[in-house]
Amino acid sequence: MFKKIIAFLLIIIAIYWSFSALMPNKISQLDADDNTFSTQRALVHLKEISKAPHYVGSPEHENVRNYIVKELEKLGLETQVQDGYSYNKKWGSLTKPKNILARLKGTDNSKALMLLTHYDSNPHSSIGSSDAGSGVVTILEGLRAYLHEGKQPKNDIIILISDAEELGLNGAELFVNNHAWAKDVGLVLNFEARGSGGPSYMLIETNGGNQNMVKGFIEANPKYPVANSLAYSVYKKLPNDTDLTIFREDGDIEGFNFAFIDDHFDYHTALDNYERLDRETLEHQGSYLMPLLHYFSDTNLNNLKSDVDDVYFNVPLFKTVSYPNTWIFPMLIIAIVLFIALVFYGIKKRMLNSKHMLIGILPGIAALVINGVIGYFGWSVLKAIYPQYNEILHGFTYNGYIYILAFTFLSAGVCMWLYNKVYKPENTASLVAPPLLLWIVISAVMAFELKGASFLIIPVYFGLVSLFILVRQKHPNLFLMALLLFPALMILSPFVKMFPVGLGLKTIIATTLLVSLIFSLCISLFGFSRYKNRWSYLLFFLAICCFISAHLKSDFNEERPKPNSLVYILDSDKNEAVWATYDNILDPWTESYLTDNPDHIDSLSKFTIASKYKTQFTFTKKANIKPLKHPYIDVKKDTIVDGKREIKLFISPQRNVNRLELFSDSTNVFLSFNVNGYTIPKAESETYVFENRRFNRLFSYFVADDKFLELEFTVPENQSTKIDLLEASFDMLDNPLFRVPKRPADMIPKPFVLNDAVVIKKTIQID
Repeated sequence: MFKKIIAFLLIIIAIYWSFSALMPNKISQLDADDNTFSTQRALVHLKEISKAPHYVGSPEHENVRNYIVKELEKLGLETQVQDGYSYNKKWGSLTKPKNILARLKGTDNSKALMLLTHYDSNPHSSIGSSDAGSGVVTILEGLRAYLHEGKQPKNDIIILISDAEELGLNGAELFVNNHAWAKDVGLVLNFEARGSGGPSYMLIETNGGNQNMVKGFIEANPKYPVANSLAYSVYKKLPNDTDLTIFREDGDIEGFNFAFIDDHFDYHTALDNYERLDRETLEHQGSYLMPLLHYFSDTNLNNLKSDVDDVYFNVPLFKTVSYPNTWIFPMLIIAIVLFIALVFYGIKKRMLNSKHMLIGILPGIAALVINGVIGYFGWSVLKAIYPQYNEILHGFTYNGYIYILAFTFLSAGVCMWLYNKVYKPENTASLVAPPLLLWIVISAVMAFELKGASFLIIPVYFGLVSLFILVRQKHPNLFLMALLLFPALMILSPFVKMFPVGLGLKTIIATTLLVSLIFSLCISLFGFSRYKNRWSYLLFFLAICCFISAHLKSDFNEERPKPNSLVYILDSDKNEAVWATYDNILDPWTESYLTDNPDHIDSLSKFTIASKYKTQFTFTKKANIKPLKHPYIDVKKDTIVDGKREIKLFISPQRNVNRLELFSDSTNVFLSFNVNGYTIPKAESETYVFENRRFNRLFSYFVADDKFLELEFTVPENQSTKIDLLEASFDMLDNPLFRVPKRPADMIPKPFVLNDAVVIKKTIQID
């Protein structure tokens, strides 16, 4: 019994180690050596640039820009601000970003290394401390430490603190397509955030193979690498949305993303503030920057292109392990041959029983099916029990970590209970073989469909060693069997948490399935336990405790504020006004305007104001007409030339506005379109501008310097053109015409949607 307890403790140690080795557990102080990165020194900058929301067009936006420019100049760098109009077709965003640029000259005339992040916060409530104030201060402090050494790099180092990333990567688009320095860039290190803590994950952006980049990353030798080719393969299949994507797509420039995702509930909210940023996370970002800055500033960046991909993964002690994709199929074939040989050898030695192996298939398959069903419906069931979770649009609740633990215990309990049904003395070897076969099948599927996940074959090899020992010995050393599970546990355990944290609890099925698969590898140890039934009851009990704990933390309070929304919309054509919300459940603050009997949305549904999750209004209520100043609209030119109607339209808001949305029915054709002297480009697949627009939206214009729009466009000669204008200001809570009280402490503005806004809708008809 003592040996079994120690072996079980080793399993706990392996799981703990798999997480604790991902990032630093302490931070560098103010008295750190001047040539090293200091998190405390970086925090001094962060406190200054995280005082208030600083989205494009806000007063604080300019203050933050001026602060960053000043700090770069203190480092002896000559800075410049690049501005100009930029349009992102994918996002439909149009604005005038102001990028901050600096350049450190190298000794060689070679490709430059770029340090990249963005300084704008998400409109309109986010403080932007993590996203991406953390990136700004990482670069500022890293540059200070690097320059203190007095060493001139071989490669130029270009610093780009981009603007309008949150609106649609507009600052990056402006730089890559319009700045002379763009052609000099050979590699980009981009620092980002999608939460406010946890380890920072490395993701590669490349149009070709990753082998040379992975090789350089390993040689740079960051102390806490968190990187794997599974995430890389999945990332390449998903629509990417960081500044680095523009560098890859428009400039064919390679790059590394470094982004943390824990505490996802803070993402783009008012909780993304100075106090909540995990200090160890900021230390982790610095631990990436410094070795990579030293390495790539002196490395030939002309040789990063490759036609070959590597499989890679991180593991404690060995840091980042990689091997070429050409090894995938040989490793798979060797594993298959070894498995078949061991099975025949075991049967010959009468340590494997065909009947028991066939029976051993059942609990593994049953566990995957049962836990798969639990995971698939888990989030839907939780939302049905707790409808307030629907208010958290990105799907990771404040008690999300407790749910991950609950589903982990529940899934493990199901596995224990099922495997207990087929337990017989000394049949462990026969129970180990079927899971290994399943893992080999999974590895074969990955080899064809998702090559980046092919490192999953590594745990299989250690499983084959375990099977060999079981075939040779009836009573193997349990310590050795536990140690053979270390690679599987240390490689795979972090994924149990990563997927639901990063992608929301809707992906909790990834947790339940992974637990089932990991558990199946552990049969080589757990198979010797006669008391798996008792273990299953304990795991079920722990799962219940977690669900109870999550229930007790399912409400909203000051520590877990409720995201809510309120917008005032005035239809100037009908002279009617409504209060509108995106919320599914009203609260006292919103009910004071929408009442306890709101109207369901109707006419506004066709005006889907741009939002990350395509969220639409849910309820409205008639409101009093406020004496708002309506936009001034003037048709300055309307002529027909060569069968085309050329129109020049002037739109000038008469109040301080932040955003203008233009809609036009898809039957309206725009042959060309120019905004304030900037020509909206057509996609290669389009015959006219805005041909493939969604929700009838032409574009969202985020006001920077200019408070007007001068539109010049051509349409077919006989077309009757109708444009709907939505003019929004983010001042509802400060506007004396409304006297809307501040939210209570247990509420925050809902992110990802237009919120706290005063909107005027006006139709522009050109017959």
